[in-house]
Formats: sequence, structure tokens, C-alpha cells
Amino acid sequence: MKKVAIIMGSDSDFPVVSKAVTKLKEFGVPYEVHVMSAHRTPDAAIEFSGSAKKNGFGVIIAAAGMAAHLAGVLAAKTTLPVIGIPCKSAAFDGMDALLATVMMPTGIPVATVAVDGAANAAILAIEMLALSDDTLAEKLEKMKADMEEGVAKKDEAMQLKVAEL
Repeated sequence: MKKVAIIMGSDSDFPVVSKAVTKLKEFGVPYEVHVMSAHRTPDAAIEFSGSAKKNGFGVIIAAAGMAAHLAGVLAAKTTLPVIGIPCKSAAFDGMDALLATVMMPTGIPVATVAVDGAANAAILAIEMLALSDDTLAEKLEKMKADMEEGVAKKDEAMQLKVAEL
């Protein structure tokens, strides 16, 4: 099975990124987590993404706040899919990171999830890997069925509350 790389621009992004790690563990997907900066360690980021495919990775998740150029720098040097997680910052509540992550030039796409949306980034990475992995596809189908069942149970409980009015 291909690995997922989770790269964060700063260790301060770990509380957000940990949700992706938890989801990948839940699905049994191998992963690595690293801190690399688009601005402070650009050579390391470029080296990592340039060799990610040959090192067994299938998807790269990049989490960064503020200027949030990390996902784009990683995407520039690989043909692997890159998923950006814009992280909330104090100055603009994550809008700066969201815009920096989503506004990529033609030819350098970055799939972008919601601000602080690490769990969805992991699920999207799993969906990408599941295109060629039936076991992962089955686990995703079960997750969706469990979600549907959970909503149905909440609806049943709500009907009882409404009936009591």
C-alpha cells in the first residue's frame, strides 16, 4: 500500500494535523509526518516532494497557515496528488491560508479542504488510494454506511422529542 506524507509548515500546526494522523491510523494507511517550510527550508521541501513517488508515497497532504505556500511548493515538484490544509491564524482567521492554498496556477493543482479540515484531507487521500485498493474502498463504504446509520438514529430520537411537545 502506498504511504501518505503529511507535511506541516510548523510544529504549531500539529494540533490540526493530528486529526489526519488519527484518520489514517483508523483506516490502516501508512504515513509519515514531517515539518518543512516553504520559506525557511524550501530545498528540503522540494527534495522531499521530488522523490516522494520513488519513496513509496501515493498522496501528499500539506498543512500551513498564513502565506501557506507549502502545498504549492510540494505540488510543483511531484506528479502525486497534493491536498492542502489551510490552517487558521490569528490575523485573518485562516482566510489568508485558504486563498493561498486554493489559488494555484494552471498545471500545479492542489486539492484544498476547509480551514483546519485535516480529517477530510485524510479521507480524501484515502479515497485517492482506494482507487487501486479494494480493501480501502470497502472501509470507506463502511464509514459512509455508519454515518448514514448515525444520522437515521438521530432522526429517530428527534421524532420522539417532537412527539413529546
